Amino acid sequence: MPATGAKPPGATDEAAAAQAVRQMFDSIAPRYDLLNHVLSANVDRLWWRRTARRFRPILARPDSVVLDICCGTGDMTMALLRHRPRGGRPILAADFARAMLTRGAQKFGPQARNKVEPASSAAHKPQAPYAIPVEADALHLPLRDASIDLIVTAFGFRNLANYQAGLREFLRVLKPGGQLGILEFSEPGGLIGKAYAVYFRRVLPAIGRMICGEAGPYNYLPSSVGRFPPPPHMLSLMRASGYTDCAWQPYTLGIAGLYTAARPPVT
Repeated sequence: MPATGAKPPGATDEAAAAQAVRQMFDSIAPRYDLLNHVLSANVDRLWWRRTARRFRPILARPDSVVLDICCGTGDMTMALLRHRPRGGRPILAADFARAMLTRGAQKFGPQARNKVEPASSAAHKPQAPYAIPVEADALHLPLRDASIDLIVTAFGFRNLANYQAGLREFLRVLKPGGQLGILEFSEPGGLIGKAYAVYFRRVLPAIGRMICGEAGPYNYLPSSVGRFPPPPHMLSLMRASGYTDCAWQPYTLGIAGLYTAARPPVT
């Protein structure tokens, strides 16, 4: 039976799991970007860009409302911003780990909003795309029902204390016809999967421990991927939660993949 949500060591219930995840990511925030790029050999950048390209039609609409939930330090947000038009609505970049969100805001917040333009051009030039950082829990979003056109989350959904509750909350805030993208790790099969498992479970935690000085977070990573529902189960969970057009696109031989779905339109 697939796991119902993240379960860090020592967590006995959903509230404890959420608190442990928040503390873990706050603790590694200063080294998070460096570790991501080192441990993935920069392939993570390709995954974010590919995910953003998948949603170009929505991102290109100036009035579309876009949420990057569990945004972490904002790399997925930055990839999405590349496809937003000047003068379009800002992207909402939300996370409940304040230290992670603070680092993300340094990338897409003040620089974009406070950029100084010559007075002669500012009046005639639409504002460059930017994002608004929002401290928020993915299971309790401070958003109105049916208010979002696109929700994207990259490598954060796996850490929710309750996967089905997360899917239901996303469905609540999506507009009818709105789209969902969940970029997550998976466990490939075959010989490649076996070789990757050795790296993921032995080499990766050792490198993470050397760089950030903590063993816990990078021991948790492979265990959390192992507990996460495999694609067929995840797709079933999405359908059972009320989504339509559910699909999974593997990236890099199935090491990661993009789940896509939509809230059914009004009939």
